[in-house]
Amino acid sequence: MTAPVLAPAGGLGRMWALPGVYVPQEDTLLLARAMRREGVGPGRRVLDLCTGSGALAVHAARLGADVTAVDIGRRAVTSTRVNALLAGRRVTVRRGDLTAAVAPGSRFDLVVSNPPYVPAPSAEVPRRGRARSWDAGPRGRLLLDRICDAAPGLLRPHGVLLLVHSALCDPRATVDRLAGAGLRASVVDRDRIALGPVMRSRAGWLRDQGLLAPGNDKEELVVVRAERI
Repeated sequence: MTAPVLAPAGGLGRMWALPGVYVPQEDTLLLARAMRREGVGPGRRVLDLCTGSGALAVHAARLGADVTAVDIGRRAVTSTRVNALLAGRRVTVRRGDLTAAVAPGSRFDLVVSNPPYVPAPSAEVPRRGRARSWDAGPRGRLLLDRICDAAPGLLRPHGVLLLVHSALCDPRATVDRLAGAGLRASVVDRDRIALGPVMRSRAGWLRDQGLLAPGNDKEELVVVRAERI
């Protein structure tokens, strides 16, 4: 087995991650910036869905929040527990498929998620392997849509969802779906970055699908904010 890595995470410190676990990248940092604007701190309940290495969960715990982190992957759960221990912070870590791992009736002030969102030829999310951390169906929305649908039931009144994904996955569809679920939603942050290794490896397929313009070697990341009124 490949050894765990200690990945740099900008202002979030370094994250310990087992092989196959998503390590912090530009989308993680963009979401962390949005979290800070929400005033995360003591007395706030935070849920991190698709936590990966636990970078955002540990970040929220450092800010004083009561944090629950969820991931379907065993290695992600282990990595998050190790990172919380290394940071000296308490994070409740649960393994499961999105909200299935959350206690019934639980409500949060803030739900954050950096889920798999890379468009992929397969119509199903991989059950194992590294691609499980990023592949999300032909339009990249297999998990995004589920999170949008679940959000109203996870939020306290005036609770907020922060969701990051690529503009290739149609931010308008995210905003509209959240609005249709009764939340006030909008894109609140953007960042343009070079295509990463996974996107580059399937650039031809993305162009064939009409998701990537010819000659474009960059993608835009967006953070969608949705508030329960």
